[in-house]
Amino acid sequence: MSRRRKMDPERKAFITSLLEHYQPKDAQDIQDMLKDLLGDTLQGMLEAEMDDHLGYSKYDYKNKET
Repeated sequence: MSRRRKMDPERKAFITSLLEHYQPKDAQDIQDMLKDLLGDTLQGMLEAEMDDHLGYSKYDYKNKET
């Protein structure tokens, strides 16, 4: 069996704040919390990838060379 590693204080504070904010009562609540977190993260990553691919931001209304 592997040893448990000590939790970083910053990480512990982050987890504590998440639990205070979402207040999960069961496994479904935890799953919903993770969906919210991962959904926002993935959305941001996809938008950044598209901005990089296109060469301009979604909200950049200047003339574009297309």
